[in-house]
Amino acid sequence: MAAFEYVALDDRGKEQKGILEADSNRQVRQMLRDRGLAPLAVEVAREKTDETGVNIAGWFTPSLSVSERALVTRQMATLIAAGLPVEEALLAVSRQSESPRTHKMLVAVRSRVMEGYSLANSLAEYPSAFPGLYRATVAAGESAGHLDLVLNRLADFTETQQQARSRIQQALVYPVILFLLTIAILAGLLGYVVPDIVEVFADTGQQLPLLTRAIIALSDFVASYGVLIFILTIVIVIACKRILTIPSIRLMYDRRLLHLPIIAKLSRGINTSQFSSTLAILSSSGVPLVEALRIAGEVLSNTWLKQKVAEATASVSEGASLNGALDQSGYFPPMMLHMIASGEASGELDSMLQKVATYMQQDVESLMGVLLSLFGPLMLIIMGGAVFTIVMAILLPIINLNQLVI
Repeated sequence: MAAFEYVALDDRGKEQKGILEADSNRQVRQMLRDRGLAPLAVEVAREKTDETGVNIAGWFTPSLSVSERALVTRQMATLIAAGLPVEEALLAVSRQSESPRTHKMLVAVRSRVMEGYSLANSLAEYPSAFPGLYRATVAAGESAGHLDLVLNRLADFTETQQQARSRIQQALVYPVILFLLTIAILAGLLGYVVPDIVEVFADTGQQLPLLTRAIIALSDFVASYGVLIFILTIVIVIACKRILTIPSIRLMYDRRLLHLPIIAKLSRGINTSQFSSTLAILSSSGVPLVEALRIAGEVLSNTWLKQKVAEATASVSEGASLNGALDQSGYFPPMMLHMIASGEASGELDSMLQKVATYMQQDVESLMGVLLSLFGPLMLIIMGGAVFTIVMAILLPIINLNQLVI
């Protein structure tokens, strides 16, 4: 039984869209007629392709937010633990979902499961919604017979990611608002206020102070080239992003990041936490260590570290210990290496990896908290200093004029 998307007209002539499960296109059309609907189009609920077989929806691949994926995963885990078959759990979760996009995806996944495919293979129809880590972990749970436990671990992992991201976003709100206000105030003063005041001093014929002349020159520059500078900034940002998509340049850039003060600690901490947490989930779910290393390496955002993990994976496949293979790269924290060595020696590698992930996440959040707490006052100082400088540039000619009058 497959899932079909349909477009039909009701008795009032309004279009109705939805998804039905049936054995054939003809059966769906008959079901619609039985409901009093006139079918216009019925298609299999999967990604559409053109006549050459090229995916024409590639740029609009359905996806799920982190919070949506965590909710779906938690509901699936609860229902499967209660004894429901996978296809029934998928049906229940799809009906529970308030998002039409999520409902469509889950119905399509269920139709694949009912055709005989595994849940992991069925989820592969939507790689943007269910990434490689997710599918590999589900596959391990299916093969081990502990799908409910694995899904619960995945839900915990996804919810932890969402909470960490939310905390960072909330902490960034105040500094970002201050930064935007600073730019807006400076642009307004230099573009509109200063030119009007300059006209007042232009008729006096007096020699303006150096600070005032500098601010006037800066104001003229902003008024003349402000829009051009804004457009040029956008072009430069887009060009830099495009350049960083070149593998060799991105590799050099990411390697350089790992040697910059503060940024290096942040980058290593974030990547190490992601790597350790992913590896812990995969390993505890029954995925072989070499395969788990390969998948965990793919979640790293730093391409240089990703390359080092690939080298470590090759070493482990040849018989080296995980601790020794990662130590050779020279980029992983000593604390992480010691805990992994302890886990390998005691046979508790999974729990040690999870402790590493927790420790590194807390370390990154602590550093981010300090940086963000400093960013707000720094923006206030910059904004206050800039406004004070402009005000002084305006007041100095007035003070000099008063002294001449006296």
